[in-house]
Amino acid sequence: MSGGDVTPSRCSVTGWPGVLVTLDGPGGVGKTTVAELVARELKARDVAVHRTTEPSRTPLGELIRHGTDDFRGMALACLVAADRHHHLEHEILPALWSGRVVLCDRYVASSLVLQGMDGVRADTIWHLHDGIPAPDLAVLLHADAAVLSTRLDRRGRHSRFERQADSSRIEAARYAEAATELGERGWPLLEVACAENAPEAVASTVASHVLPIYEERSGKCPA
Repeated sequence: MSGGDVTPSRCSVTGWPGVLVTLDGPGGVGKTTVAELVARELKARDVAVHRTTEPSRTPLGELIRHGTDDFRGMALACLVAADRHHHLEHEILPALWSGRVVLCDRYVASSLVLQGMDGVRADTIWHLHDGIPAPDLAVLLHADAAVLSTRLDRRGRHSRFERQADSSRIEAARYAEAATELGERGWPLLEVACAENAPEAVASTVASHVLPIYEERSGKCPA
């Protein structure tokens, strides 16, 4: 189910005692469902969990969430990056310093894909994200484009990106490219196929990789 081995880190480079787990993937792949199930499984093991999402639930995040028809290209890329910097400072990092596992629905991989679909170069996206820390585990969820398209048609296409012609095929291909780029930058990746596996099985796979990091981090990093 997973693509490649993930070696748990002992302490994050910044020294926080929590664990940052990000979940990215094409529209319709089931990120929100998987995040909910992972949180449930971790909490059942007495792990403190903080769930969050990007764009954030701040006024800036809501502007982005409902403004993909109004903002495009560099304008949208700058808004998304600004929201991520603010989100880290005011929500994610405090939760990590409190020792929680943070499950973040979307992170830098989504910017590489979506802003890339808008014509923004990858090096520009990385420049806008200067200072953004790598997660302790970057989960990339994959599914066949036909499955993704069917799911989007069933639940509705919420954004300009999802309404774009052939969006599922384009997103699936770009997430594969993003996985390669993140891996080359040394990000700890876990790639999971979702179409042929039940959400509960996907969540168990993710949780099984998070728990060793959490257990080692909580025992070796200062609170």
